[in-house]
Amino acid sequence: MNTIKVKNGATKMVAHRGCSCVEKENTLAAFIAAGNRSYYGIETDVHRTADGKYVCIHDSETARVAADNIVIENTSFEYIRKLKVCDIDGTRTRTDLRIPTLEEYIRNCKKYEKHCVLELKTEYTYEHVCEIIDIIIAEDYLDNVTFISFSYNDLLHVKRRLPGHPCQFLTGKYSDDLPDKLAHDEMGLDIWYGEINEDNLALLHSKGIEVNVWTCDDPAAAEKLIGMGVEYITSNRLEGC
Repeated sequence: MNTIKVKNGATKMVAHRGCSCVEKENTLAAFIAAGNRSYYGIETDVHRTADGKYVCIHDSETARVAADNIVIENTSFEYIRKLKVCDIDGTRTRTDLRIPTLEEYIRNCKKYEKHCVLELKTEYTYEHVCEIIDIIIAEDYLDNVTFISFSYNDLLHVKRRLPGHPCQFLTGKYSDDLPDKLAHDEMGLDIWYGEINEDNLALLHSKGIEVNVWTCDDPAAAEKLIGMGVEYITSNRLEGC
């Protein structure tokens, strides 16, 4: 399977968990595959290990991507690093597929000059959010990172440390209170693509709110959203041309 190209105009395309239709999600292989394509940004998810290391994986457990099922936050980084991640076809013959660190993800995005769309996966403390920010600062790439999260508190932690920094609130459902709430806190919106229509998009834009939609793999739906003027589309398979 390969990517499908769509005429994206001014809409920025984001590779969901890397180029996850080509390589196993949230691996360096997926990040490199996205880096070698036309994507504006690469999205990933970050969890904290038991010994305070930050790694890129979507789930809190490893059952879906590796033979051993462990809970990330209860396990040392050394053990997690030894896990062999299965390939996109389910086989475990490749030795290069491992769970990456946050630093490796940032360095990959920097190498390929891609924007980082970094999802904070759990309810982090302010101190933990600051640790993540400090890692990115050490890699000299903070200006190229947008933070996203289903946890509004996580994003408020980012805003406390970095007033004015780009953040997008993740949600699967649009509600009438969102535009005013997001505008008040200077947040963007990252929403399931089926929830956006011309009316609510116009209202969001009238309040200065940028809109990212996930996870749209349907070319026809993407073309409609591009025509409507969403700022970002996050996709497993679609890339711009």
